Amino acid sequence: MLNWVVSNSLTTSLLYVPAKAPYDLMLQRDERSGLRLYVNRVFIMDAAQNILPHYLRFMRGVVDSSDLPLNISRELLQENEGLTKIRSAVIRRTLDMLVKLSKAGGEKYEAFWTQFGAVIKEGIVEDMNNRERITPLLRFKTTDKDGETDLESYIGRMKVGQEAIYYITAESESAAASSPHLEVFRKNGIEVLLLSDRVDEWMMGYFHEYDGKSFKSVAKVDIDLDDLTEDSAEDKADDDQHADAIKRIEDILGDRISGVRKSRRLTDSASCLVLDEHEMALYMQQMMQQAGQDVPTSAPTLELNFGHPLVAQLARDPDSDSAEDLTLILFEQAILAEGGKLEDPAGFVQRVNKLMLQGLPATES
Repeated sequence: MLNWVVSNSLTTSLLYVPAKAPYDLMLQRDERSGLRLYVNRVFIMDAAQNILPHYLRFMRGVVDSSDLPLNISRELLQENEGLTKIRSAVIRRTLDMLVKLSKAGGEKYEAFWTQFGAVIKEGIVEDMNNRERITPLLRFKTTDKDGETDLESYIGRMKVGQEAIYYITAESESAAASSPHLEVFRKNGIEVLLLSDRVDEWMMGYFHEYDGKSFKSVAKVDIDLDDLTEDSAEDKADDDQHADAIKRIEDILGDRISGVRKSRRLTDSASCLVLDEHEMALYMQQMMQQAGQDVPTSAPTLELNFGHPLVAQLARDPDSDSAEDLTLILFEQAILAEGGKLEDPAGFVQRVNKLMLQGLPATES
């Protein structure tokens, strides 16, 4: 448990961070205990929610003020100028103390971040005035480091010529770490942040840059790898020989995709889906739909690794009898790799089984 005192001539606050987060901390953002409010040591209310913002709802403690009337009500609190000053002081002091703790590092801050890190991230969106105080608190898993890192340390490890902070969002840490979008970044030694909290996709929609470095999702189409990769001139050349295959694949998939192109981000996997800059990740779209939310339909771009045997086979004979099945398999496995849900899982299984049977040796009946 962490605790500290915020005090001036008119107000004293005793605040602390619980050792453990309540089980429903992320589910019930608007139903929190708040702080106990006293006026001249007279108890006023048990849950003065207006003193702290949502992203600090895990804080507990008491506030005793001489700058508020004894007959203050919950409704009047929202409009009271004295409370506005108290709120600003409490938020500022709380964040300053947490930053001090984060700079000290060690097990104490690791324990705090494990319990309350996902909630702190909400402040990036909700509290623009204090974003500079909140950002140093953030910690991230990455592709190149055990444990977690802060953004300042990440920037210190960036490659020469790297101008962006790269990240990927996924429904779990393992899904993020195994994403095919990371292949070219690993090949070229470029570190990528792995974001797997449910709040991350929302946060990154508002968190555009830090210390002059823009944030770039490796799963979006606007990634420019020219200055970061070591591709040969042959790799970068326009592959006109694949034009017929690409046209055939686009015809098969229709409006399920916005287009097909040769991938420069894949080195081992056969296919992946990439989204436009402002589109929501497929796994998040699925979660929103399950929650009954309206989600705009999106048609991602299908990227293919023409060096992969399956894609090479399709490119050699895009009009073969198996071309449609193979195209659908490449598309559907790309959806699964993104954490998306297949419209026809049984059809996918049948197509995979048919493909595997083609590779088995013939048997005598």
